[in-house]
Amino acid sequence: MAFLMKSMLSNQVKNLGLGGGGEENKEESGPSDPAAAAGMTREEYEEYQKQIVEEKMERDAAFTQKKAERACLRVHLREKYRLPKSEMDENQIQMAGDDVDLPEDLQKMVAEDQVEEEDKESILGQLQNIQNMDIDSIKEKAQATFTEIKQAAEQKCCIM
Repeated sequence: MAFLMKSMLSNQVKNLGLGGGGEENKEESGPSDPAAAAGMTREEYEEYQKQIVEEKMERDAAFTQKKAERACLRVHLREKYRLPKSEMDENQIQMAGDDVDLPEDLQKMVAEDQVEEEDKESILGQLQNIQNMDIDSIKEKAQATFTEIKQAAEQKCCIM
């Protein structure tokens, strides 16, 4: 009976964290070698770490390239609309190596915009704009203006 009481009390004391079982109080720590923790040999683990570092460098390079392309686009738009330049964009382009161009999709879009602008500026483009206008409303406005001028002239001139 004494044994039963002792085991019950010692379990309760252990649960409270007041000591009691020194042997079971050991910290369970994992293996100190990270390769063993990952279930690999030392060489495999080193190769894996190298591969991770290389992938991270590739991702960082791609990210820097994308940032530079975006900065190049912003610079292009600022030039097009005559907005002030941004030093931050120029720095991002320089960090990428100054060999940054607009992405192909954006180059196509820019080329299409330039073609459209050239068409609008040409005589044919102006003629197409004239076709798009509402001729009837233009006639009505012209006749109303002519009538107003005629009435103003009649009031001022006694001969008419």
